Amino acid sequence: MNTKKPLILVTNDDGITSKGVAALQKTMRQFGEVVVIAPDSAQSGMGHAITIGEPLRLNKDDFFEGIDAYSCSGTPVDCIKLGIYEVLHRKPDLIVSGINHGANTATNVLYSGTMSAAVEGAMEGIPSLGFSLCSFDKDANFENAMTVVEKVTAQVLKNGMPEGVCLNVNIPECEEVLGVKVCRQAHAFWEDSFDKRLDPFKQPYYWLTGDFVEQNQADDTDLYWIDKNYATIVPTQFDMTAYKAMKEIENWKI
Repeated sequence: MNTKKPLILVTNDDGITSKGVAALQKTMRQFGEVVVIAPDSAQSGMGHAITIGEPLRLNKDDFFEGIDAYSCSGTPVDCIKLGIYEVLHRKPDLIVSGINHGANTATNVLYSGTMSAAVEGAMEGIPSLGFSLCSFDKDANFENAMTVVEKVTAQVLKNGMPEGVCLNVNIPECEEVLGVKVCRQAHAFWEDSFDKRLDPFKQPYYWLTGDFVEQNQADDTDLYWIDKNYATIVPTQFDMTAYKAMKEIENWKI
């Protein structure tokens, strides 16, 4: 009987000192051997960026008692690549990213460093999960999300994952999460605007702002169920081919 514990690689995009990754690594210990490799500073909004124009730094630190932890100068995806090929020298049994400080619902998944780490894992053929808490409050309670994290992780380790798919798990910040819904990504995105200002030398600079707008409300999306205090799971894939459009474009007779 094989009783070897699974090897679990933990990362995030809020940085290795964040509350979310501290809560996540603590929970993952009950499932297997944990190694943390996370950015040395916040990398939110980096998407699937990788570092190619400058060297990457990787430092082993005593951030979490009893496990190996490394801070990386690069992005969340850099952390996954370095973890597989330079630290572990093999593919882990599971990659878990988060817990992100803020929602990664709807099209936020495209910008998310948290989810890009999970997508990178799926590209490598590794079962991968991205967890996000739907709160930007600096005092957000990540412990309340642990029940959902535990349940989803246990099922993935038991059942495995479809090839090329990772899970985008969003958890509402509320007194009681009423359940978990498997659903689709909402059709919502940022309507951008810029706050233009002048520096002391009268040169313009810009802060990106805007409103997150749902384009068509429906009762089968992550935004719908999060609003009703349910955690959501959106199976997410890296194959971005628009298959429905292929036939139409073939008819262009290019």
